Amino acid sequence: MSGAQPRKVEAKRFGTIVMAALALPAVLPAAVQAEEAPEKGLVGVRYLYYRDEQKVQVQYPSYDGTEPKTLDRITAKAPSVYLLLPMGSKWSLEASAVSDDVSGATPRNYSDVTSATVKPGGMHDERHAGDLKITRHFDRAGVSLGVSHSTEHDYKSTAFSLDFRVATSNNNTTFNFGVGGSRDEINPVNSAVVDGRKRTKEYMAGVTHALTSSDLVQLNATYSDGRGYFNDPYKRQDVRPDRRKQTAVLTRWNHHFDGPDATLRTGYRYYTDTFGVVAHMFEAAWVQPIGSAFALTPSVRYATQGAADFYYDPVMDASVYPRPVNKDQAYKTTDQRLSGFGAVTLGLKAEVRLGDWTADVKYERSEQRGEWRSFGKGSPNVDPFLWQAVQLGLATKF
Repeated sequence: MSGAQPRKVEAKRFGTIVMAALALPAVLPAAVQAEEAPEKGLVGVRYLYYRDEQKVQVQYPSYDGTEPKTLDRITAKAPSVYLLLPMGSKWSLEASAVSDDVSGATPRNYSDVTSATVKPGGMHDERHAGDLKITRHFDRAGVSLGVSHSTEHDYKSTAFSLDFRVATSNNNTTFNFGVGGSRDEINPVNSAVVDGRKRTKEYMAGVTHALTSSDLVQLNATYSDGRGYFNDPYKRQDVRPDRRKQTAVLTRWNHHFDGPDATLRTGYRYYTDTFGVVAHMFEAAWVQPIGSAFALTPSVRYATQGAADFYYDPVMDASVYPRPVNKDQAYKTTDQRLSGFGAVTLGLKAEVRLGDWTADVKYERSEQRGEWRSFGKGSPNVDPFLWQAVQLGLATKF
């Protein structure tokens, strides 16, 4: 993913991962508990290093045969901090901040078509983002109001969220409801658009239920309605609809095994949108404590999706390349993220807990290929995309 617009998406993903990893130590809580204010505060710092690359396997008409076997693409470094602060017995405050330092070289055609590199030696950008959330706790319920803001030299985003949680009288089930919105401003360096606007409304509903003392299940549904500028200004031949509706359903199941004292976490996500993308995601993780202070968590994730309706496969005819065969089609894109593909991600996390202190390190590696798609045919003639990331975290209660 490259170019400023793709990097906005990727940068937001960096921040979400960092903040969620600090705020939520597990995919699901160990038990469904009554809503109550935290007794202790929590402060944590985290550092993320991310790097991606593409393999050069497709001989496009513009290639002269001197291309290397692998092209380095984007590198990102993202330090962050998280704070949870109890305020009496009924209120709590959460705050987080992240700074992304993103650099890289211009990727090649079709895997990513871009003109974002404007400086010798490649592009460089920084993003600064912050989140603030305040929660009012009741006996079996909680209400949270959150705001966030991120800024880069060519992209600004402001968002808000309001969510409500309520538990049943036996604290066996918790229901969640939420609403949110965001306002984005886009001003790319190539002036493909000036003061571009995008507005998004989001809605969420979910339930978490303890089936047994060892089994916890969760179901969440989200709906998003966005209007405005969705084009990637740094990709040639990129024209997208000015409205995108997205729907996702996520299910999770955690099971604890008494024998090895381990927990299996599984999840499935279904996604569809009005761009024509239909995607599936399957994931599993095994949390294995070793002694009283150490734990290892290997994980695997498989994602697959069909191409957007207006994504066009690479045309290998030199007289047409890199345009689509139908030059007059209203919407078109070469964005690899909107192609048909399958992707496999492997990860390993090590965690140490000593009193109120927690330290962890996590490594992930992912590879995406068109031929790995399930439930249909993947997009042809797109180079494999690979990324790897390392996260380091340290947190303490006070």
